[in-house]
Amino acid sequence: MDSEEYEFDFISDELSNATYEPVGELATPCDPSIWGLSGSALMITYIVVFVLSMLGNSLVVYVYVYVVCYMGKLRTSTDIYLMHLALADLLFCLTLPFWAVYVRSGWIFGNILCKLLTGLQEASIYVGVFLLACISVDRYFAIVKAAQFLSSRRHRVGLVCGVVWLVAGMLSLPVALRKEVMTEGHLMCSENLTGESNDKWRIGVRVMRHTLGFFLPLVVMVFCYGNTVGTLLHTRNMQKQKAMRVILVVVLAFVLCWLPHNITILIDTLMRGGSLGLESCDIQNRVDVVLHVTQLMAYTHCAVNPVLYAFISQKFRNQLLAALCKHGLISNRLLMAYTKGSVGSTGSLRSRSRNTSVTQ
Repeated sequence: MDSEEYEFDFISDELSNATYEPVGELATPCDPSIWGLSGSALMITYIVVFVLSMLGNSLVVYVYVYVVCYMGKLRTSTDIYLMHLALADLLFCLTLPFWAVYVRSGWIFGNILCKLLTGLQEASIYVGVFLLACISVDRYFAIVKAAQFLSSRRHRVGLVCGVVWLVAGMLSLPVALRKEVMTEGHLMCSENLTGESNDKWRIGVRVMRHTLGFFLPLVVMVFCYGNTVGTLLHTRNMQKQKAMRVILVVVLAFVLCWLPHNITILIDTLMRGGSLGLESCDIQNRVDVVLHVTQLMAYTHCAVNPVLYAFISQKFRNQLLAALCKHGLISNRLLMAYTKGSVGSTGSLRSRSRNTSVTQ
C-alpha cells in the first residue's frame, strides 16, 4: 500500500478521536472514497488551527488575569465563564498536534495517550457548550429577571464552573476508557467495540453527545437569548446591549461551527442503524466526506472566539493594549492614541475598567 492509499484509508477509518465505525446493517465497511482529502492537508489544517488557538486563547486568559491582578477589577460572572471557555479551548487545541501526526502516520503515541487525549478532547467540548448555556442562563436572569436576581451570583459562578468541569469529565470517561491502540493495517486510536451490544453502546454514546453535548444546550440558549434580546429591545441600556452583542456573536459562531457536524453525525447514525433506507456504499462514502469536512469546521471553533473578542469588543482591545503597555511591548503614546477615541485617556480607561465588563 503506497502512502497516498494509506492516507485515504486512514482518514476514512478515523479522522481524529471521533469514530464513525459502521453499525447495524452496515457492519461491513464500504470501500473508502474520500475525494480531495489527504493526510498532508489535514495535518497542515490541524497545525494552523493549533497555532491560532494557542495564541488567541492564551491572550484571552492573560487579559483576564491582568485585569484582576494589575487593575484590581473584580470580574463579572460572564467574564469568569468566558475565561473558563478560553481554558477549555486551550485544552482542546493541545490535542490537535497529536491528531495531526495521527492522520499522517497513524497512532504512534501509545495506549495511555490515546485514552488521555481522547478524554481531554471530549471533556473540553462538553465544557465549552455547557459554559455557553450557563452564560445564556446568567444573562437571562440578570436582564429579564433582574428584580429577582441576587447580586451575589458572582460568588456562585466558581461553583457552577467546577460542576461543569466535573460533569464534562464524567461524560468523557466512557469514550476514553473504550479507546485503545489497534492495528488494522496501521496503528489506530479507536474504540474497541465488537458485537451487536457494542453497536447499541456506540449509538447510545452518539445520542448522548447529540442530546447533552449540543441540542439540549442549544435549546436553553435559544430560549434564554430570545427572551433576553426581546427585553433589551425595549430598553435603552447601551452598556448591556454592547455586552450582549459580543455574547450573541460567540454563541452564533459556536452554532455555525458545530451544527453542521452534529446534523451530519445524526444522519450518519440513522443510516448506519438502517433507519433511513439509504444504506448504499456510494451514499455512505459521500456522508463520510461531509463528516470529515464538517469536523474540520467544528475543530476551527477553538480558534474563533479570541478573534471575535478582538474585532467586536472595544473593552477587550483596550485592556489588551493596557496589558501590553504595562510590560513595555507597546509605547504609552500608542496606547493613549488608540484609547483616546473610546475612553478619553489611559487614566479613564483604568477607572472605567473597574465598572465595565471585558465583553463590552
